[in-house]
Amino acid sequence: MKRILPIAILLLVAAGAAAWWYALPQKLGWLPEASREFVLYGNVDIRQVSLGFRVSGRLAELHADEGDVVKTGTVLAKLDAAPYEFAVRSGEADVAALQATLDKLKAGPRPTEIAQARAAYDESIADLRNANLAYDRARQLRPQGTISEASLDQATAARAMAAARSDSANEALKLLLEGSRVEDIAAADAQLKAAQATLASARTSLDDTELRAPNDGVILSRVRENGAIVSPADTVFVLSLTEPVWVRTYVAEPDLGRIHPGMKVAVTSDTAPDKPYEGTIGFISPVAEFTPKSVETPELRTDLVYRLRIVIDKPGPDLRQGMPVTVRFPTPTAGGQ
Repeated sequence: MKRILPIAILLLVAAGAAAWWYALPQKLGWLPEASREFVLYGNVDIRQVSLGFRVSGRLAELHADEGDVVKTGTVLAKLDAAPYEFAVRSGEADVAALQATLDKLKAGPRPTEIAQARAAYDESIADLRNANLAYDRARQLRPQGTISEASLDQATAARAMAAARSDSANEALKLLLEGSRVEDIAAADAQLKAAQATLASARTSLDDTELRAPNDGVILSRVRENGAIVSPADTVFVLSLTEPVWVRTYVAEPDLGRIHPGMKVAVTSDTAPDKPYEGTIGFISPVAEFTPKSVETPELRTDLVYRLRIVIDKPGPDLRQGMPVTVRFPTPTAGGQ
């Protein structure tokens, strides 16, 4: 029995030494880089959006408050829309008037207008015939002294005026038969398009009196209240987006070869270290920078690092803005990458 006890003690000492020896290379960094566990530390980065109107006006309705969960397209607030409704009605009236003018030019004169012009021309022809007859009689009677020289002059002038009226009526009839000028139609069409653009702008402004959520998210803050006069530069709500959720971390230059875009990683928080989220490397900065103060690992504090963005594939509600997380990269198996 006395001989067995020293042997047992020696075996225990040998086992402890062996365990310590096999763990020593990992502690001292003697293991190959590819076979060591690769861990980075970062923070959750959730996008925030400052929401406001594209038009100015008076806040008439607010439908959300801080902490509300909203979906894409949810109406968050409304402005007093009366001024913009009046602008739309005015624009619609202008478009209707200009459309009627263009249609009138394209259609040309009505048949009754052409008939009226033709009748006026025929009347002028009849007047010209009568004037010619009166002039011929006066010209024949003047040598005999039956009429005065003044009467002949009057007959001559009446014939000239009748001829001019006939020419004018003939040209008016030709103008109606030719229809509207191409230039007039083009000008009316351009005016109509300008009015339509003004109407479209008025309708867009009317639509912009409703503020809608651009993405799913949570209202972080409500900056304005009912009755406030806001301008396009004013923030009404601050929205924290549900997705995407990113992790911002930094990697040292010697470790760049161990990662690549698209690589899957495990992300854990201090709150739930046993429930990792799956993430994907989405961006590796091409520019080096000095290690930010938020990086706490001692070996990185004085080195140049590269910013890394990791997209969480299915984020949960427990991941919040600025939360510190741990990022673990897969360890390659022997002979693999």
